[in-house]
Amino acid sequence: MTKGITYRDVGIDIGSIHRGQKSIGEIISVTHKMLAVGKVTSGFGHYAGLIKLTNQTIALHADGVGTKVIVAQMMNKFNTVGIDCVAMNVNDVICVGAQPVAFIDYIALRHPNEWLLQEVARGLVKGAQQSKMAIVGGETAVLQDIIAGDCENAFDLAGMVMGVVRGNKPILGDIIKPGDIILGVESSGLHSNGYTLARKVLLSKYSIYDNADHLVQTVGEELLIPTRIYVRPVIEILKKRIRVHGLANITGGGLTKLRRLNSQVRYVFDNLPPVTGVFKQIQVDGNIDNKEMYRTFNMGVGFCVVASKASTDDIIGVFEKHNMRCKVVGKIEKGKGEVTATIDGRREAL
Repeated sequence: MTKGITYRDVGIDIGSIHRGQKSIGEIISVTHKMLAVGKVTSGFGHYAGLIKLTNQTIALHADGVGTKVIVAQMMNKFNTVGIDCVAMNVNDVICVGAQPVAFIDYIALRHPNEWLLQEVARGLVKGAQQSKMAIVGGETAVLQDIIAGDCENAFDLAGMVMGVVRGNKPILGDIIKPGDIILGVESSGLHSNGYTLARKVLLSKYSIYDNADHLVQTVGEELLIPTRIYVRPVIEILKKRIRVHGLANITGGGLTKLRRLNSQVRYVFDNLPPVTGVFKQIQVDGNIDNKEMYRTFNMGVGFCVVASKASTDDIIGVFEKHNMRCKVVGKIEKGKGEVTATIDGRREAL
């Protein structure tokens, strides 16, 4: 294994991706004034796009599962990636204060496979149940010239969610201020991000059936743990009118995701959980430095809530009610969008 391997070494340049995303945002922004009905109130760049209609604001987001589907193919197990697909969408749409309402999926196959479609659908239904929403349609396509790979079961999976903003008042992070605290909610593992790097590190040393020092199950089983869905506790917090200033789903880019909420403050993570489990295994086997790990993976913190100190106990209580561990992991200071983390006793910029 290459010493000090990075996400860029395996073909994923986050900086280049962000530049590409910014250019797309600039191109599509011209469509925001084309609406025959409603008004775009928040476009490209946040966790979901927002359109205000006469008496409601709807939120829209689309996402996929990524190369986690390759692990599913290796394991010949397809009944959980649907949960991941739902999770990657609903966990983002709740970040603007929206209740997920409807979902549609898109499955591209290398070959027709009714059994695979049924298994994927079972996972989608489980994810929808956890999110209290309806799957109202979708599309399948057989793309033999596009879907590559050695596996006959090769496929790709993506979806789109529509949500309705509670109280017609989006949560965009603009009221985050110095003195606020950052609460972190435990992840279920890698979720569905960083799998190109994770697979490069782990599957170059282990088979999917192997055990490893820092894992309690096989490598394949660990890599297929479904993404945790945070919809129910977050919506309960909003229903209780607990004062929340910002919500962040921690996916690609790790803790730097909070920058999209408010770039006029500094995010200081000074009480992060210890590195254990699959994160420890990847870091040890890949000889990956701390900064790269925290910029690539969620590192055990799958979701963040930014709120006033007075709301801390109420927020923690709701997550604990839903069997999710939550604690204060940081604070907000004056700044210009910086994100820092105390790792092994040292404060580092991410």
